[in-house]
Amino acid sequence: MSCVDRDPRPSRPEAEPAPQLAEERLSGEEVFGGRLLRVQRDLAQTPDGLKVGREYTLHPGASAVLAFLPDGRLLLERQWRYPMNQSFLEIPAGKIDAGEDPLQTAIRELREETGYTASEWAVLGPMHPVISYSTEVIHIYAARGLVAGRAQLDPGEALELVALSVDEFLLAAESGKITDAKTLAAAFFLARIESGHFQPSWRSLP
Repeated sequence: MSCVDRDPRPSRPEAEPAPQLAEERLSGEEVFGGRLLRVQRDLAQTPDGLKVGREYTLHPGASAVLAFLPDGRLLLERQWRYPMNQSFLEIPAGKIDAGEDPLQTAIRELREETGYTASEWAVLGPMHPVISYSTEVIHIYAARGLVAGRAQLDPGEALELVALSVDEFLLAAESGKITDAKTLAAAFFLARIESGHFQPSWRSLP
């Protein structure tokens, strides 16, 4: 175990609406460092003065893509998730490399996992999948103007591409066939787009 002098968590937003709820970090240490995750154990003080232990994972963040095929269907993946011991239907996604812009991560992951490139991109929004024990934030983008190419999967990486209509995708989310958090968040954005309550701001990329 190694001691950590600085707070490894993301900095608190300047416009934090409830500072009276904040817990003060008193000390901490890293108890595990892996290729993807680091596990942190801190001592913190609650607003009423109680000292408590807080254990959480440090995650570099990820980007995910709600990709529209030329025929209007959505491009998804089915892949195996080892911790859950089953396959899941998901939108393309992957972790942010050190120093990488989240949009560039989305562009790279879409190309590497599916072979597709996109000419237009839009920011949908961030989501925090497990706020109780992880620093992970997933940046969700929409992509259209897709052109097929060859996927560049990592050794040992296996997935199946699945195309669903908008109705099929939303029904799969409603019925519990899709349970992945980032994909459900994308379904929320899609439903708002379809209802006319949200219009993404698209930008063209070379």
